[in-house]
Amino acid sequence: MWVTAAPFYGRGWEINRSIEFSGKLVLTNSQQLAQFVRVIYQNANSCWRFAKTICPPMDATDHQLISLLRDNARMPVTALAQALRVSRATVQNRIDKLEQEGVIVGYTVRLRPEAEAHRIRAWMTIAVEGNKARAVLQALRGEPNVQALHTTNGRWDIIAELRADTLEAFDRTLDRIRLIDGISATETSILLSTYK
Repeated sequence: MWVTAAPFYGRGWEINRSIEFSGKLVLTNSQQLAQFVRVIYQNANSCWRFAKTICPPMDATDHQLISLLRDNARMPVTALAQALRVSRATVQNRIDKLEQEGVIVGYTVRLRPEAEAHRIRAWMTIAVEGNKARAVLQALRGEPNVQALHTTNGRWDIIAELRADTLEAFDRTLDRIRLIDGISATETSILLSTYK
C-alpha cells in the first residue's frame, strides 16, 4: 500500500513524497504528517530490526576479512586470523555468518589472461533508446560472448564485458549486438593488458 503525502508549504520548505507503508492513509496537511511521523518514531525499534535483517551490519573486521578474501579466497583461516589479529574461531564464525547472511555469495578463480580460452576481451558501452533497456538486457543475456552486464548512469546505459576466441568471432559478436532493437549507439574498447 502507498501512503501519499500531498504537497504543502510552510517555513520555506515543501514536502511531496510517497512512502511505502502497510496501511491506507493519505496525508493532506502538516498535522496528519506529524501524526504519521510519531507512529514511525514509536515503531522505530521494529523498523531498525527489520532493516538489520535485510542489510546486516558489518564492522571493520568484517570489511578487512572480505578484503583479504578478495585478494586470495584460498588463504587459510589461520593466516586470516593472524592478519586480522583475532582467533581462528572468530574468523571461521565470521566467514560462516557472512555466507549465511548472503554477504558472501561464492568464491571464484582468476586465471592469467593468456590461460583463458577466450583470449580477446573488451568492454562495450551501450546507449539504449527510450525505455527499451529491459528488452536490450534480455537480448544481451542470450548472447554467448557476453560475460557480464552492468547498468550504469551517465552517457551510457549498459556496460557489457565481451570475450571471444578470435578477432573474427569478436567482429561477428559486435555485429550481432549492434543489430539488437533498442540499441542506439555503442563504443567498444579491447582490453590489452591486465595488471590486477
